[in-house]
Amino acid sequence: MDGDYIIGGVFSIHNYMHTVKHNYTSIPEALRCTGSVDSREVRFSRAMVFAIEEINNSTELLPGVRLGYRIHDSCASVPVAVQAAFQLTNGVQPAFDTGETCSQSGTVTAVVGESGSTPSISTSRIIGPFDIPQVSHYATCACLSDKQQYPTFFRTIPSDRFQALALAKLVKHFGWTWIGAVRSDSDYGNNGMAAFLHAARKEGICVEYSESFYRTHPRSRFQRVADVIRGSTAMVVVAFVSSGDIRLLLEELGRRPSPPRQWVGSEAWVTDPNLLRFSFCAGTIGVGIPESVIPGLREFLLDLSPAKVAGSQTLTEFWESAFNCRLGRSTDGAEETVCDGTEDMQKLQSPYTDTSQLRITNMVYKSVYAIAHAMHNVMCPERNSAPQCDRFTKIEPTQVLGQLKRVNFSRNGYQVSFDANGDPLALYELVNWQRSESGSTEIVTVGYYDASLPAGQEFQTNRNLTWAQGGTQVPVSVCSESCPPGTRKVLQKGKPVCCYDCIPCPEGEISNTTDSPDCLPCPEEFWPNADRDLCLPKPIEFLSFHEALGIILATFSVGGACLAVVTATVFFHHRASAIVRANNSELSFLLLFSLALCFLCSLTFIGSPSDWSCMLRHTAFGITFVLCISCVLGKTIVVLMAFRATLPGSNVMKWFGPPQQRMTVASFTFIQALICTLWLVLNPPFPIKNLTTYKERIILECALGSAIGFWAVLGYIGLLAVLCFALAVLARKLPDNFNEAKLITFSMLIFCAVWITFIPAYVSSPGKFTVAVEIFAMLASSFALILCIFAQKCFIILFRPEKNTKKHLMSKNPSD
Repeated sequence: MDGDYIIGGVFSIHNYMHTVKHNYTSIPEALRCTGSVDSREVRFSRAMVFAIEEINNSTELLPGVRLGYRIHDSCASVPVAVQAAFQLTNGVQPAFDTGETCSQSGTVTAVVGESGSTPSISTSRIIGPFDIPQVSHYATCACLSDKQQYPTFFRTIPSDRFQALALAKLVKHFGWTWIGAVRSDSDYGNNGMAAFLHAARKEGICVEYSESFYRTHPRSRFQRVADVIRGSTAMVVVAFVSSGDIRLLLEELGRRPSPPRQWVGSEAWVTDPNLLRFSFCAGTIGVGIPESVIPGLREFLLDLSPAKVAGSQTLTEFWESAFNCRLGRSTDGAEETVCDGTEDMQKLQSPYTDTSQLRITNMVYKSVYAIAHAMHNVMCPERNSAPQCDRFTKIEPTQVLGQLKRVNFSRNGYQVSFDANGDPLALYELVNWQRSESGSTEIVTVGYYDASLPAGQEFQTNRNLTWAQGGTQVPVSVCSESCPPGTRKVLQKGKPVCCYDCIPCPEGEISNTTDSPDCLPCPEEFWPNADRDLCLPKPIEFLSFHEALGIILATFSVGGACLAVVTATVFFHHRASAIVRANNSELSFLLLFSLALCFLCSLTFIGSPSDWSCMLRHTAFGITFVLCISCVLGKTIVVLMAFRATLPGSNVMKWFGPPQQRMTVASFTFIQALICTLWLVLNPPFPIKNLTTYKERIILECALGSAIGFWAVLGYIGLLAVLCFALAVLARKLPDNFNEAKLITFSMLIFCAVWITFIPAYVSSPGKFTVAVEIFAMLASSFALILCIFAQKCFIILFRPEKNTKKHLMSKNPSD
C-alpha cells in the first residue's frame, strides 16, 4: 500500500522454499515459496496492516501523515529473507500487495520482522549498514542483542536469554533434575538451548540427552530423535524449537506409542494452537508471551471477501486453503470446486480467526506502533501543545533509529520501551495444555514469570496445573532419588552429577539436609543420633553411687569400715585378755583405724570427679595404705624382736619398744605424705573429660597429673608390702602356739598378689572400670589384711575363750 512513508514487513507465511537442482546450462528459477500457508503468520501480517491503518486514522499519532507498507514472505528461509531485504532496501515492488498503486518513494523507513531468528539475522546484516531499523516481533535469539553485530535491531519480544533462564527456573521449581533436551538446528534453537543448558547447570539440573533437528532434515533424523526420547529414562523433555520443527517431531512420535513424557516448551511453539491436535502432549507447560486484547482486530481480520483477496496472491492462496476451493478460475480437476462467494469468514475455524489468545500478534502490533512513535518524534514537533507534522519532511532511517532507542509509550495497557540492547522488559505467562470438559486440549494461563521481581519470586501461579496424561501430581524426573538426611551423595562413576548413590554418614558425622554432598563431624562433645541427622550431647559417664556397680562397691566399702570398727570394739572390750595383750594392742588399734580409713577412702573414688576429689582420692589412698602397711610391718618386726629377746643375753626389745614402734610407723607414713605433698604441689591430679576411650560417650575421670607421682606413691606402698612380706616369711616358723607372723605372711601374700594383678588390670580397663578396678584392689587388700590378721583372734575371743589364756599362748608346739 502506498503512503508518504513506507514500513516494510517480512513474515514466514510459508514454511518451505522451493529448491531445484541447477544444471548451469540455463538461468536459475526465481526463488519462490512452497508448501501450505501458515494461517497464524497471515494473521501477523494482517495485524501489521491493521496497525498502520489505525495509525493513519489517528489524530494524535502522525496526524496528517499517511503510512504505507510492503510485506514480503520469507518462506522461513535465509535466501528468500535476504532477497526480501534487498528488495526493501532498493525499493523494488513486493510480492505481497493488494493490487493498488504502490509507493515510488524508494527505500523503507523501517522494517517489521522477521518471525524467525535465523532469517532475522540475515535481514539485519543486509539492512543494518543502511541504518534502517528493524523491529522483530518473534526473533528471540539472544545473539541479536549484540549491538556490535546488529546495531539497528530491536524487538518487542523478550530475548531467549530471559526465556532460557525462566525455563531453567521452571524446571528447578518442580524438582526435575534429570531431563532430556531437543532443539531446532537453527540460531534460535542452538543459541536458546545453549543458554538454557548454561542456566540449568547452575540450578543443578542434568541433561540425559540433547538432540537437534530441522524441518528440512530427512525423516530418518526425526526417527532417531523420537527413538532417543522413547528410550530415555528422563520423564521431562525440554523443547527449544520452532513451531514448524516440533510439528514434524510430534508427528513422528505419534506414529508409534511412546512412554508418557512431560513436555516443557519454549514460547515459539507452546502457545501455537495448531499443535493442540497432538493429544499425547496434554499437560505440556511452558512460557509464553502474555495474552493481550487488540480492540477492532477481529473485525478487521474477518473483513475479507473474494473481491478483497483477489489482488493478493498470498491472500488468495490463504482463502483457497481455508475454504478448499479455487478462487476466480475454473479447474479441470473433478475433486476441486470453485469458490462461489458463499464462503463465510465468520464461520471459519482457523488460527487466522482465533483472537482468543493474542500473544505474538500483539508483538507485531507494538512493533508498528514503536516505529510510528519514533517517526512521530522526528517529524512532529509540538507547537502550542499540539503536534504539527510535515508530511513533506524527508526523514532518514538514521533519525528513526535514534528515536527508537528512546521510545517509551503505552498502548492498550501494554508498555513499550527498549533497553540498551534493543530488548523489552522480560515478562512471560506460564501456560499449561489442559483438557477441557469436551475432551479437547486448550492453552490455559496458570501463572506468570516477571524477571524484574526479586530472586525467588519471579514465578507466580494462580491456577492448578495438569500434567502428562492428565495427572494432578507433579511427575518425578530424577536420575537418583534424593538422599535423606543422615546420608551423603556419592557420584556414580562415568555419569552426570545428578546420578549418585546414597551412602550413610560415617561414624561421628551427620547430614541434616536432603541431598547433602558431605557429612559434617559433630562437635567434640556431641555424637550423632541413630539416624545420623542430628548431633546430640554425648552421655557423661562416671562411677556413680546410683548405679549397681557403684552401690556394690560402696556397700563393701562401708561394710569393711564397719567390720574394722566392730573388730576394734571387740578388741577394746577384751583389751585385758591375753590374746589382745600378746598381739601388741597399740599397733592393732592403729592398724584397725588405718584399715577403716582404707575402706572409707574408696568412697572418694565414687561420684563425679572434681578438683578436690581427684586430689583427695589418690593422696588419701596413698597415705592410709602406707599407715596400714607400716602398722603391719611394725607388728612383724615386734614378732621377730620378741623371739630374739628370748635368747640368753639378748636385750633387743629395749631398742624396739613402743616409742620406737610409733616412730617407725610415723616415719614410714611421713615419707609417703612427703611424696604426696610434692605430687600435689608440682602436678596434682585433676578432673578431665575422656573423649578418646569411647567415641560415643564422655568419661569423667581424674587425670594423674604427674604419672611419676602416682607410681611413686604406688611403688612406695609396694616396697613396704614386699619388705613386710619378707620379714613375715622369716618369722612364719618361729615356735609358738599362736604365731602372728604366719597370719601376716598370708595376708601380705594376698595383698601383694592383688596389687601385682592390679597394674595390668588398671592399665587395660576402660573408662569408669579403671576406677572400679582401683577400688576393688583397695577393698580386696584391705579385707585380706583385716580377715587374715584379726579373724582368728576375734573367733578365739568370742567363741573359744578357753584358748584366750596366757598358758595356752605360751605353750610350745614343735615347729612344722
